[in-house]
Amino acid sequence: MPRRRQRHPAGSGSDGTEDSDSSAEREQTNSSESDGNLPKRQRLTRASTRLSQSSQDTPDLKRAADHDESPPLTPTGNAPSSESELDISSPNASHDESQAKDQAGRDSDKDLSHRPKRRRCHETYNFNMKCPTPGCNSLGHLTGKHERHFAVSGCPLYHNLSADECKVKAVSREKQEEEVKVQEESNSRHATRHQTPTSKQSRYKEQVTEMRKGRNSGLQKEQKEKHMDHRQTHGNTREPLLENITSEYDLELFRKAQARASEDLEKLRIQGQITEGSNMIKTILFGRYELDTWYHSPYPEEYARLGRLYVCEFCLKYMKSQTILRRHMAKCVWKHPPGDEVYRKGSISVFEVDGKKNKIYCQNLCLLAKLFLDHKTLYYDVEPFLFYVMTEADNTGCHLVGYFSKEKNSFLNYNVSCILTMPQYMRQGFGKMLIDFSYLLSKVEEKVGSPERPLSDLGLISYRSYWKEVLLRYMYNFQGKEISIKEISQETAVNPVDIVSTLQSLQMLKYWKGKHLVLKRQDLIDEWKAKEIKRGNSNKTIDPTSLKWTPPKGT
Repeated sequence: MPRRRQRHPAGSGSDGTEDSDSSAEREQTNSSESDGNLPKRQRLTRASTRLSQSSQDTPDLKRAADHDESPPLTPTGNAPSSESELDISSPNASHDESQAKDQAGRDSDKDLSHRPKRRRCHETYNFNMKCPTPGCNSLGHLTGKHERHFAVSGCPLYHNLSADECKVKAVSREKQEEEVKVQEESNSRHATRHQTPTSKQSRYKEQVTEMRKGRNSGLQKEQKEKHMDHRQTHGNTREPLLENITSEYDLELFRKAQARASEDLEKLRIQGQITEGSNMIKTILFGRYELDTWYHSPYPEEYARLGRLYVCEFCLKYMKSQTILRRHMAKCVWKHPPGDEVYRKGSISVFEVDGKKNKIYCQNLCLLAKLFLDHKTLYYDVEPFLFYVMTEADNTGCHLVGYFSKEKNSFLNYNVSCILTMPQYMRQGFGKMLIDFSYLLSKVEEKVGSPERPLSDLGLISYRSYWKEVLLRYMYNFQGKEISIKEISQETAVNPVDIVSTLQSLQMLKYWKGKHLVLKRQDLIDEWKAKEIKRGNSNKTIDPTSLKWTPPKGT
């Protein structure tokens, strides 16, 4: 009885051409069908020849499989340096699987059961990689959602936790997120006209206040010794002990933020956008400071893969080594930003830099800022913007404190496009100075300004604090009987939308008998005034008389 031949669909390679094995088999099949008048003995000889040729093609298939399992290219066009850069959902994996199934069907018809099975390495981690934390076996993850980790950001041991503790915390966080989601859906179904907090919100606020009472009590002697022993034993290879430093509520909030940041880094690493230790700058040497970076910045790959960058604090040129930086500083003639000095009071100065006239400086400034900003997207297209750079002067030059940028012609009257305070100058009042200076320019232009959205987390906190201070100062100096939001906006140059949102957060806006009423809460005003007196005559304020600036006419 002649052997029945089964037709299989031809496999297609990644370049759209047919596989050579399948086309060869079809040619042999067609030739065998055309030779139907040959003797039976000759037909059997040809059938056995095809079987032997198929068995010989098995090593070639294995070599093709090995070729398919080579790592794919990263988005930059280079081969990834680790398995963590591979895209787990790559279409190559499904294509290899279907090709393997087709070949397995042909082999089963020909009784080739000795063919080795294909491995699918695209869906597994590279277990040769190890976490850099000493003594860590790379098991577990800070988020509690992954079985392994390969970076310090996801290492439970570095954060003084175990893998089981991370899983328990992850379950607890998911339950809390579900409860919050249910509560938000419930609130959205009801009227949101009232501004007073609900009874549940009031009880939660009281609980938080109670939990935070003992957070400034300080460490006891035994706790201090425990913290010092931990630091001496592990040094910088472990996170410092955080227990008893603050309240349990604040510590849990910090742990949630750590887990969320670690999850975001894990997603970026899987997508191939960043790789821990390979193309993400970890530290920069900036003047007399060594700064740890927070986010990825698109520096050229030859610089980014070094992990440590050396930046001139005056011209912002970036270099690969300290030797190059030292040679550069010996011949660098810059001691302050380019452009016009439009403000000076004491040691604080502000320079107006045109992105069109000083393109390289502004691009370097944007690349530097992206290391500390999450939502920044402007890097190279700097010509339509003006940059206002704040510096602090000493006998060596004007040192960069922070900056903000604004569009030369903003259709929506944004007075700030991007704002940054350098990490070494944070929590010293310079952020509010930059914000106040941006609104001072809006007053001179006789416009109402607002920052461009979205704001970064730190930027949102700074702006809310500034708006609160402006409104409370206005309320303190106000002597009339009726307050108009429009008048507040014209005097402070703050957008009415920002004023309303701030009044709502302070519970100073009430809807009564079809009208919105602004309440003058004396307790908040007295609290603000007490802080002002305690702060004294600080030099961290903007003096309008020190501004020497006229609005630019045409760009």
